[in-house]
Amino acid sequence: MRHRVAGRKLSRTTQHRELMFRNMVVSLLQHERIKTTLAKGKELRSWTDKIITLGKKGTLHARRQAFALLRDEGIVKKLFDEIAPKLKDREGGYTRIYKMGWRHGDGAPLSLVELVTFSSPSEKKKSPVKKAKEVLEKVTPKKKGKEEKKEKREEEKEKGKGKPKEKKEKKVKKEEKETPSKEKARKKASEEKNK
Repeated sequence: MRHRVAGRKLSRTTQHRELMFRNMVVSLLQHERIKTTLAKGKELRSWTDKIITLGKKGTLHARRQAFALLRDEGIVKKLFDEIAPKLKDREGGYTRIYKMGWRHGDGAPLSLVELVTFSSPSEKKKSPVKKAKEVLEKVTPKKKGKEEKKEKREEEKEKGKGKPKEKKEKKVKKEEKETPSKEKARKKASEEKNK
């Protein structure tokens, strides 16, 4: 029987287990949300709660204790300056766990562990114009092949437009040639009427 035996061993040696949870706590504080197995997630809660409690104390001694465990100055600074002040009114329960189903490889139950203060970046509202632009970017086909076709079509149109211009110029020249003969005919007709 396991009376009064706290914690899970997770089939690991003590050193491996402590280092693993140290890394997981650092990742959780950095990203405020991590995905792991359910057993590790439940065990991670107690580690995280202890560290956040140190962060809420805010003393130099607590900061040194947190650094002794986390070994990352940036995360310790984030813990004491950003995370702990948000949780100052809570007495505990700084994390929440969502069950995520089972892993495909070995069927292990997965969970999503996140801080209670976590707010997803998708909550920021986007303007309708930005949404429309994103949708259009997704919907419009790739431009590589189409641009080449368009350029070819434009070149053909330019070539095609060049030919009619030449024809028009030829017509204008013919009309110019014809106009003197027409003018002569008109003059002759006017002279005959005058006689």
